[in-house]
Amino acid sequence: MHHLWKRTLLMTGATLLSSGIAYAQTPDLSDPPEIEGGTVGDHGSVTLRMGLGLAESSPQYISSQYFADILDQRSEGRISVNIFPNSQLGDDVQMMEMLQTGTLDMTYPSSSPATGYVEELAVFDLPFLLPTREAAIKAMRSDAAQEMLDAFDGTGLKALAFSENGFRQLSNSAREVASPEDVAGLDVRGLSIRTMENPVHLAIWEALGANPTPMAFGELFSAMEQGVVDGQENPWSTILTSNFYEVQDYGSETRHVYTPFIKMISQRTWDRLDPEYQELVQEAALQAADYEIQLSSEYDDWARDQLEERGMQITRLNDEQIAAFQEAVQPVYEEWAPRIGEDLVTEFQEIAESTMTE
Repeated sequence: MHHLWKRTLLMTGATLLSSGIAYAQTPDLSDPPEIEGGTVGDHGSVTLRMGLGLAESSPQYISSQYFADILDQRSEGRISVNIFPNSQLGDDVQMMEMLQTGTLDMTYPSSSPATGYVEELAVFDLPFLLPTREAAIKAMRSDAAQEMLDAFDGTGLKALAFSENGFRQLSNSAREVASPEDVAGLDVRGLSIRTMENPVHLAIWEALGANPTPMAFGELFSAMEQGVVDGQENPWSTILTSNFYEVQDYGSETRHVYTPFIKMISQRTWDRLDPEYQELVQEAALQAADYEIQLSSEYDDWARDQLEERGMQITRLNDEQIAAFQEAVQPVYEEWAPRIGEDLVTEFQEIAESTMTE
């Protein structure tokens, strides 16, 4: 039933073994949940093309295969999904634009580049707002988050579900980073850090004294390899599956931002689907999102440990060190909370606080 994702892991492992590398490429991941629900009626055959930014071994890709399995089984093969990973079709911004024109059916971007469509999504970009995965999940499942998904109406994009990209961590090739001063550089040379095309992220790294450089994800590996940028920030799982450890010597467990993914479908594609197919696609998106969050939680610490095995020096920041970073980025809140909406920021802060007392 779930042969596609299992085949991906086997193929990835075979590649590593053939190259003489003995590292485990994936943790002991949970199997996909059993597919439940009846079959839908025959409303014709549909093939959906989905573009992804990450690699075949990522939770994003594995959960997307589960999404495809749900549609295949419950439509008796009438709905199929062709998945294109590794930014083959473009970066997040380009693929969202392709959805608008109808030249691509689905994509799965980070929330950060989607703030150009729904400004309120920038609440997820505020530093240290969601300190735990429990807080992040509760925020993504809140009424306020659903309103953000609904706000894509009229953009040419239909947002189906939030899931986890994860806590963003810093990596670089220049030096160990354990404090904001290390980012800014004692030699007055701030680290050049690749960021997503998002003004809040730019503000974070400027506040820390870095030189932030927006860049498409697909260009990042070669930019680090060639020394165009010193480093980047992404979840441990992305750093591992993208092989960034080959060009990055240092990692710091900053957990400075929690970024969701958003599973999207082109409004043009959606409007062509029969209502029963639409309902199935929505259900499958929510089920796959839950599975992706589970995979990401299993992947996170394991990926960090694997990076250390591959030679990356990782600094685990203590509470006092994290507090220093939090203090350094307070100007970001002063600038951006009024623009995002004070009420929304307060609501997310209250969600985070509620999970700390549960």
